Amino acid sequence: MAGGQEHWDEIYGARSEDALTWFEATPSLSLDLVRTHLRPGEPFIDIGAGASRLADALLDEGFGPLAVLDLSAAALAVSRQRLGPRGDGIDWIEADITTWEPDRDYAVWHDRAVFHFLTGAEDRAGYARALAAALRPGGIAIIATFADDGPEKCSGLPVVRYAPEALAQELDRLLPGRLEMLDARRHMHITPKGNRQSFQYSVFRNADP
Repeated sequence: MAGGQEHWDEIYGARSEDALTWFEATPSLSLDLVRTHLRPGEPFIDIGAGASRLADALLDEGFGPLAVLDLSAAALAVSRQRLGPRGDGIDWIEADITTWEPDRDYAVWHDRAVFHFLTGAEDRAGYARALAAALRPGGIAIIATFADDGPEKCSGLPVVRYAPEALAQELDRLLPGRLEMLDARRHMHITPKGNRQSFQYSVFRNADP
């Protein structure tokens, strides 16, 4: 995967959580979409969660079981320290999504800004394999990337920008007939320094019987 663990550990070690460009004090759009598709008691996973506060918000609202996956041990440490004992029930997974082999399935898969770092076809194929293995039949995948008019780089790394239609086409190429698009929204993220970053959030259902 782009950057590798050392790159992302360095990023998370260099600045405080709320100084990172992707910081959201409240991940409102993600939370809204998860609320729409996840019921309490159903398993949820946040892919490339970093130090995101989505897990905090879901715990507050009584959701679980929750899993949080990231390549960076430093990122996961930030979240674990912030949550303290509240995070004891979370399944913390340090792994590269392109090679990860899940040991259970999930009702909702959430990815805010991992897929757009996968500039190589092999990495995208690895991501798709993990998604196919982890998402239960009828399960929901929420995948957010930089939009087609979003930034061309993030954290010094190139990204692939997507319109919702282009993302749907790429996922259908990787997993033919597997994912049905349910919803797509544009979102303007404002960074801690006040810069604007255009995102798209797409929602898919696993149509595999």
